Amino acid sequence: MNEELREPIVRMTGINKFFGGVQALTDASLVLYPGEILAVLGDNGAGKSTLIKVLSGVYRADGGEIYYKGNKVNITSTMDSRKLGIETIYQNLGLVDTYNFYQNIFLGRELVYKGILGKLGFIDIKAMAREGMELINRFGINLSNPKIRVNNLSGGQRQIVAISKAIYFDAEVIIMDEPTAALGVAETQKVYEFMRVLRSRGISIIMISHNINEVFDIADRHMVIKMGRVVGERRREETSVDEIVQIIISGKDAKDSAAVSS
Repeated sequence: MNEELREPIVRMTGINKFFGGVQALTDASLVLYPGEILAVLGDNGAGKSTLIKVLSGVYRADGGEIYYKGNKVNITSTMDSRKLGIETIYQNLGLVDTYNFYQNIFLGRELVYKGILGKLGFIDIKAMAREGMELINRFGINLSNPKIRVNNLSGGQRQIVAISKAIYFDAEVIIMDEPTAALGVAETQKVYEFMRVLRSRGISIIMISHNINEVFDIADRHMVIKMGRVVGERRREETSVDEIVQIIISGKDAKDSAAVSS
């Protein structure tokens, strides 16, 4: 479908962010459509994580606007972001190694027993184990021991536990920071397969990466940031790895340059 006819689920415009006297983001913009995987690319220190942390509520923008489902929103904390349906999975995954998978899925949002008068305040371990097992089984993970600690899971399994946590709480947008940085080739492909399933269900994904060769085929669209500015954007079918690499290196969009010179 023509993107001009679709309503973005997320739109960020003119985002500025300062850290003291250093401007980390300059009029940065981002558009994300429903059921889309967007790769945010750039060298280390380019500003890609800063932009995403503004959306996730870790940082507060010093200028600009954020729209969610067409409505202007004010994101000042991670709780604001979560309430909208935006979940973030950082590179360290935010998992507690000594907890099992379902304790991690429900960490901070534990299920509790319900009585006639409502919630009783006691944690419902059986319900969390059942719900958690059904969730990860749905995505191809079968654990013989549901009490196994996450530090005994593989890297790919840990990543999927982190994603499952977001899915259970009805995330419509998932932000993933270098999701396969610590994974081997086989596990990377499993995570990508999982991401494609999420996309098919209408969930939108923003993935931060500095490795275009790794993420080129999984992303529907690629956006490049350099020195805090968005310097180029391409749909996958309209570009190549070489073109994206050139934008990353030069910090210039050849199409924009051609338009100016003409």
